[in-house]
This record gives sequence, structure tokens and C-alpha cells, in this order.
Amino acid sequence: MRNKRRIGALALVLALVLTSLTGCGQKNPGSASGSGGGSSSSSGDSSTVEPVDLSQVTDPWLTTAGISGDTVVAQVGEADITAAELLYWLNRNVEVYLSQFGGQLTELPWDAPTEGGVALGEQMKDGALEAAVYYRSLNLLAEEEGVTPDTGIAISVDQEFGDMASQLNGEEKVNHMLWAQMLSRELLIYLNETSDLNAQLRELYFGENSGAYPTDAEVQAYLDEQGIYRAKHILLLTVDMDTREPLDEETIAKKKETAAQLLDQLRAAEDPIALFDQLMNEHSEDSGLAANPTGYIASKGQMVAPFEEGALALKNGEISEVVESEYGYHIILRLPIDPEGYRSDVVSQRLKEKTDQLSQKLGVKKTEAYSQIDPAGFWEKIGALQSAVQTEISAAQAQN
Repeated sequence: MRNKRRIGALALVLALVLTSLTGCGQKNPGSASGSGGGSSSSSGDSSTVEPVDLSQVTDPWLTTAGISGDTVVAQVGEADITAAELLYWLNRNVEVYLSQFGGQLTELPWDAPTEGGVALGEQMKDGALEAAVYYRSLNLLAEEEGVTPDTGIAISVDQEFGDMASQLNGEEKVNHMLWAQMLSRELLIYLNETSDLNAQLRELYFGENSGAYPTDAEVQAYLDEQGIYRAKHILLLTVDMDTREPLDEETIAKKKETAAQLLDQLRAAEDPIALFDQLMNEHSEDSGLAANPTGYIASKGQMVAPFEEGALALKNGEISEVVESEYGYHIILRLPIDPEGYRSDVVSQRLKEKTDQLSQKLGVKKTEAYSQIDPAGFWEKIGALQSAVQTEISAAQAQN
């Protein structure tokens, strides 16, 4: 059964690679979004980047970062991390960063300091190394436990690779398609085998029969630690949500009085939780109510401070006093969260702690090659590579 699920996952991976070349995620040299703008370390305006001749590319990592894919950029103990692994994760990191802005960010401020004082580009590269170290540590942990990946994974990759080669009239085009995401067939196998090891280690250490399966209380402790909570509220607005201007004083006073009356009804009710839903549906002016009828699940910093502080001060099933925020008057009901939805998060955290302990024990060392990688220059050149691959794949599809 596991192998069948793996085949489906691999098909999805390859499909996503192709989709990324024809969708909004593709980086177009000559446009601001694909440039190294904002960085003094950038090699210059993206319009000066020469189009990539794919026939001359044998190593996409050398083409985009100036070092070959098999170059060792770091080590976990004696285990190597290659430039290919690091650049795959660096590309992913930048794409995730850009996705947060919904296509509105046109220049990447590579040299802008982050909260930790590190330049954005270096932070992204360090984040890529952290991901590569985690994957390598999973492999080392699995080796210690005698856990091996599903032997069908490599076979599945080859099957998917062959199918796509038939669709595109040649293996070369599939290789190019993978290059555009800083992947190769070998790296794709490694990533998916590591994913399989991850699943096996989770079950070994924290599965239902492991003796360390997270209890409901442990999940709740995790939620409390992370500041994750669930709450409903009755909101009476004191601002015009279109103009963001305060309502007139008389209307605000009436809203405050209404909020107090609703709270009195809840305090006197035999079943205040049932009544809360009734009053919420009758009186709440929250525009998000229809989309969140069972309440909001939020984490620290997500909601306005008075709402968050009011919700976190409650125990499950408790109702707040009237809370005033910049939006109006809230009456908040704290609700329990189903632990099943977050048990996997606890397992992920605990497995990460194990890999961190292992990597700290073995030591992580960067090589000189690591410092040679310039995130801004890499991003600029991968844009040129992706553009060339997009042109090639589009032409191949047009012939079919």
C-alpha cells in the first residue's frame, strides 16, 4: 500500500515541476521579479543576463551558482551536503518568500537586514542549509535505527521519468524540466526516499505502539506553548469598515450598552454556550462569521491584541467580559481544539528535536564553497535558466 501512495506522490512532484514553468512562479529575466534588484552583491540589471543555451548546460548548479552540483558545501559529521541539495532548498525558500506577497513584490531586498541582523539573502541561504541538514540528519538517524527507504521509490521515479520522456519526446527535456527547480533524477529520489524515512521514523519513535504517542494533554501543552487557540466572538462594530472611520458617539454608546446586555443574558443562562451561538448569529457584525461559524483558530500575533489577550486569558468554555478593540466591542467564547488535528505537529517537533540533537552531536561544518554562493546572483541566473526551459517545454507540448 505504501508503494502505491508513493507512486502517486512522485507523479504529483513531477507534475508540479512542469506547472511551475508555465505558471506565475516562473522567473522571467528582464522583469523586476527575476532580478537581483536591491542588492549591491547582484551582478547587475537582469536585462543584461544572457539567455541560457541549454545545449551548453551539463550542470545546472554550475550554471546558476558557479559551483558544480557535487561540490561539498557543508558536512554533518562525516556526511556531505552538496551544492545541489543546498540550491534546491534555496530556490524553494525564495519562492516561498515571494509567495507571501501574492506577486506584489517586484524586487528582492537581498541586503536588507532581518530581525536577527542578518541580510535577507544570507538568511535564506542559512535556512536552505538548515533544511539540507535536517534531511541529511534524518538519513543518519535512520541508518542508526536500521531503517531503510521503500525500494519501490527509485523504480517509481524511473517510471514517471519514462512516462514524461514519452510525452515530451526525449529524456533530455525532462532533465531540463527538473533543472528548472534545481532537481535531478538522483536528487528527486533522495528527497522522496528521505520523506519515506521521515514517515517510518515518526512511526517508530512516536506511533501509537511506540510508547511515546503524544497524549491529548501533551498536544494541548504544545498548543498553549505555541499560543494557538480557538474562539468565537460576538462583535459589535464601532467603526465603518468601508471608511475605517469611527461611528458617531451616540451609536457607539448604544453598541456598548447592547454588548453589556448580551453579556448579562449569557451570565444568567443555564446553557450559556448554546445561547452564545444564538446571540452571535443574531447580533454579531463580524464579516467573517459566515466563513468561520465554528470559530477562529489563531496563533499569537494573528488577531488584534485586545482580542488575543482576552481569548488567551480564558479557559475552554469560558466567556469573557466585554473587550474593546479598534474594531468595536467583543464578547469572546474560548473553545477547545480537537487534538487530533495537531498531534502530527507535535510528532514533527519531537522528531526535529531528535535530528537537532544528532546534528549538534556530530557537528555541522560549512566549507569555503558555501561562502561562494551568492543568493542574488543565483536567483537572477535561475530565472534565465527557467525561461529557456519554459521555451523548450512549450515548443515540445505544441508538437504533441
